[in-house]
Amino acid sequence: MMELADAARAAGRIPEARTILDRLEPLAAHTTAAAFHISLHHARVHLAPDDQIEPLLAAALAAPGLADWPYHRARLHLTYGRHLRRTRRAGESRRHLRLALDLLQPLGAAYWADQARGELRATGDPSPETAPGPATLTPQEARIARLAAQGLTNRDIGRHLHMSHRTVGAHLYKIFPKLGVTSRNQLPRALDA
Repeated sequence: MMELADAARAAGRIPEARTILDRLEPLAAHTTAAAFHISLHHARVHLAPDDQIEPLLAAALAAPGLADWPYHRARLHLTYGRHLRRTRRAGESRRHLRLALDLLQPLGAAYWADQARGELRATGDPSPETAPGPATLTPQEARIARLAAQGLTNRDIGRHLHMSHRTVGAHLYKIFPKLGVTSRNQLPRALDA
């Protein structure tokens, strides 16, 4: 329901999504499933008129069990931060946006972390760029980095992955700054981080 509500708001199809939410609301009394209740809270926020969003966000962030669901908590903080920024309260919004970013980055939720980072920049806060580390590598870059960390040459890696040694070199050129290293001998430690 959370994703449906997000999509409905973005597409301007709130009435249709509210109809679905209205059908699900009675089920809340019959379940203790935290994920269901958290998703309903999130949906209520996204489908509410603008003047009712803040009390719903406060209720959603105070929901029992939310602490055990960092992704959902992060998304609610991102929503709260966006709302505060759009209502010209940039200073208040930064706390929520930083919390969202701090929760989303370690989860690997790159799209949502980028959204939080962009919102922070819009408040005038120069948010940190993605921290260097293995999570920033594409799957192909991760394979190449692991092979290079094992001591294979560019030619050996190229043979292993069916690509030219020049292509391997181009990948390594992108990999080093993503891992915050300057030489091959630093790769094993950077990949273990």
